[in-house]
Amino acid sequence: MRCPRCDAPETRVIETRLSNEGRVVRRRRECPCCEARFTTYERLEEWQTLCVIKKDGRRENFDADKLLHGLCRACEKLPVPLDLLQDAVDRIETKVRDQGALEVPASLLGELAMEELRKIHQVAYVRFASVYREFTDLSNFASEIARLCGTLADSTSRNGRDPSAEAKRKRS
Repeated sequence: MRCPRCDAPETRVIETRLSNEGRVVRRRRECPCCEARFTTYERLEEWQTLCVIKKDGRRENFDADKLLHGLCRACEKLPVPLDLLQDAVDRIETKVRDQGALEVPASLLGELAMEELRKIHQVAYVRFASVYREFTDLSNFASEIARLCGTLADSTSRNGRDPSAEAKRKRS
C-alpha cells in the first residue's frame, strides 16, 4: 500500500481490527519513510449495484462515502470518532442489502441514518433531522427535541439506563 503523504511504495500494518460483524477489515498503517499514519478498509466488493431512488424519482448508485459525509456534517465540532460513523454506515448498508432489494428509497436511508445518529449523539441527530426533514422554523426543532427527550425518558425508565450514556461508554 502506497503512503498517501509521501507516495512511498511500502507501508507497514500496525493494527488490524474487524468491524461490521466481521465484514470489514480496518488496518492502521504507518509509513517507514515519513512516519505518517493512516487507516485503510478492506470490504467485500458487492457485485450487485444498489440503486437509491431520490425524492424526485431520479436514481443513482448507492455511495457509502456520500452517506458518511452526511453523518460527518451532522457531527461537525462534536466529539464523535470517525470510526463510529463508519461503523454506522456499514450497519446501514448491511440492513439495506439484507433486505435483498436492488433499489431502495432515499427516505429509508435517511431514517436508518437518523436511527444510528440517535444512538451516537443527540445533537448530531437533531442536526441531521433538521436537514433531512427540512425544518422551516423553531417549532419543528422543538417538537423533534421533545420527541427525542420523550424517547430517552421512556427507554431510561424501562431499563434504568440512559442510551446516550451507553453510546458514550462504547466510544471510550
